[in-house]
Amino acid sequence: MKINDSKTIAEIQIEFSNKFPGLKIEFYKESHAKNEGSPDSIKWNSGNKIEAIRKVNNSGEFNIHQNQKIRTVETNFYSQYGLNVQVFYKSGDLWLQTTATDNWTLKQQNERSESFTKFQENRSY
Repeated sequence: MKINDSKTIAEIQIEFSNKFPGLKIEFYKESHAKNEGSPDSIKWNSGNKIEAIRKVNNSGEFNIHQNQKIRTVETNFYSQYGLNVQVFYKSGDLWLQTTATDNWTLKQQNERSESFTKFQENRSY
């Protein structure tokens, strides 16, 4: 995905979720500690442009692949662009922060999320 000043948070979120449908990312004003979540009170609005929230003024391709650990993706967003992000996974109707599974790959977390969501949908019949 390309990261540049003119993109909004929402555009990046859509690109990420298109690649990993069981996951989403949120952007925060402050970083979170290892194995801890981020409170909603410091979440950026999805309409914000990247130029308004980044702390490192880089542009370019941000490579994300399914075998990267969640922790690596979150760290790379910060080190390359100064953006604090938190990955979430879908569990039924809820979106949960990946605090306990930051050492999982995006693929592992996405598959778990999709299988749990399908299980929940089948139970509702």
